[in-house]
Amino acid sequence: MTSFDSSPSLNVWRALLALAVVFVLLSTTGWTAVQRQRDPGEPLQAALDAWERGRTGVRHLPSPRSSPKRLAAFFASLTAAEQERLATTYPLVVGNLNGAPVSLRYRANRLALMRARTVEERRMHDSRLSSDGRRQAGRRMHRYESMLGGDRQILAFDPSGKGRAAEVLGDLERAERVSVVVPGVDTNVLTFERTERWYTAPVGMAESLYSAERAADPGARTAVIAWADYTSPAGLGMDAAIGKLAEEGAVRLAALTRALPGTSRISLFCHSYGSVVCGVAARALPARVVDVAVAGSPGMRVGNAGQLRTDARVWAMRDRDDWIQDVPYLAVGGLGHGADPVERAFGARVLSASGAAGHSGYFQPGTESLDNFADIGVGSYTTVSCADGDADCVNGISEAAGSGAGQA
Repeated sequence: MTSFDSSPSLNVWRALLALAVVFVLLSTTGWTAVQRQRDPGEPLQAALDAWERGRTGVRHLPSPRSSPKRLAAFFASLTAAEQERLATTYPLVVGNLNGAPVSLRYRANRLALMRARTVEERRMHDSRLSSDGRRQAGRRMHRYESMLGGDRQILAFDPSGKGRAAEVLGDLERAERVSVVVPGVDTNVLTFERTERWYTAPVGMAESLYSAERAADPGARTAVIAWADYTSPAGLGMDAAIGKLAEEGAVRLAALTRALPGTSRISLFCHSYGSVVCGVAARALPARVVDVAVAGSPGMRVGNAGQLRTDARVWAMRDRDDWIQDVPYLAVGGLGHGADPVERAFGARVLSASGAAGHSGYFQPGTESLDNFADIGVGSYTTVSCADGDADCVNGISEAAGSGAGQA
């Protein structure tokens, strides 16, 4: 499941949070979190190690931690044949490098998916694995097959651990407006898409938004990214109540927005725990990010929109039947995610979420929540529907604002 799909026992959630707060207050050393380090045997880490030893001709390859600008300059200095050789030799690295040409990343990730599929197909018949291990291998193999289907544009792919991925809908290099969908908990390579309840998974969310944007403005050059390229909390445990994974995800999200090609304006659409990621990332976002819209948010780790320290417009919505409203909006000793973004005192522009029907329906076709997201995505701000039927959420915005940023 993804993004708090199931309604948890709120009493259990409150008890967990309360016990955790007590633990923090009694601790003499404060809250500590286990540093997550990559296993050197994981596919991406092994690929990175090989890349750092590699060369193209007599030249050393640049550090994969280099800035997108430097990496873009490096790839621009290569011939097409040299670029292809690197993508073929190091597909997992090239496919995840912010700064590498987008089309080259697509091709590299296709190769990486093909290799990962072969690995999982072998694991399906490995007698050393438990029956559950073989079954999981089969699920992964089928997911990779699906991601290889048609002309899908996979912008990021990492089979390590529970897996991460990102996919582009539309022409990212020519787009004037780019929307990035940031999902919440239980997001991994297996939940990247789903057969049932399609619009609750990252790919379904992005496809729904892309279709709605094209309907809202058929002439707009838009692209949408299903961005599941961060490690999200698993369920509603301690990781979902603290900001550690949001902080790590925020670094990755900010890096993505700084590396997107062209001069397109970017809007972030952040669902559930994804809104925590967007809140932490806000101050590091480039000026081309003109909108940050959150739905079903447990908080953005600030007390008000001004503390996000962004010039982007900040939007918020919550369906009246969304159980997230009963989660405590607080921040104590690193636990909890701060104030409620739909409260007037927070200072966001509050949108209607009519029709969303709970926590997981914000991207469902036919809802005001999706229509509002689409209007924001194409820059049609004066057509959004505000919460409670008033026009407060569009005060100070004109259609011309679609070409620039504005404070919430």
